[in-house]
Amino acid sequence: MEDDLLQSFTRVDVSAATLLGAHLFDGPVLDKAWSDRCDDLARAVDRLNLVSSQDELILLRSSFSAPKVLHLLRCSPSVSHPSLESFDSLLKRAVHRITNSDLSDTQWLQASLPVKDGGLGVRRVASLALPAFSASAASTLSLQAGILSSSICSDNKYLQSYLTAWSTAFGDVPDTLPPKQPFLDRPRVLADQAVVRLP
Repeated sequence: MEDDLLQSFTRVDVSAATLLGAHLFDGPVLDKAWSDRCDDLARAVDRLNLVSSQDELILLRSSFSAPKVLHLLRCSPSVSHPSLESFDSLLKRAVHRITNSDLSDTQWLQASLPVKDGGLGVRRVASLALPAFSASAASTLSLQAGILSSSICSDNKYLQSYLTAWSTAFGDVPDTLPPKQPFLDRPRVLADQAVVRLP
């Protein structure tokens, strides 16, 4: 016998599942989310042309760049997603216009460093994706284990592969991983600084 209440539920394919606005798996739904964020940024960059350069930079840095997509970076497995490069390309184009200069790759790398490290603070999302997701996943491991203890997919394959990639680039991951994004982000910032300072 079919229950009318159950029949009224919206059915969602597992690959399209979201939780509090976060896409849980890679695939077409995550592709669309990133495509939408790139469209939003392109529209914002065009409209920023209507304000002064200083205001434009402040708005870009604090509202339309990485802060706008941090929720997506922290909650969805976006590392190596092709749209990250598209998003960063739009950011570079905006900084190019704001500063009225043709930025080389090294200059863009410096501009994307945090302000305290000599940059403009317009962070590249491609460099933030791994530390943002890994720190978020690591900070919720005990909760995930409690919720998924009887599930056949209780391991976090994304976290494990991202930590392996991080350790390949920057050394061993501590046994007790600090669930803080800056801990995982700092080695990349220092590596970028070293490239910028090369003669």
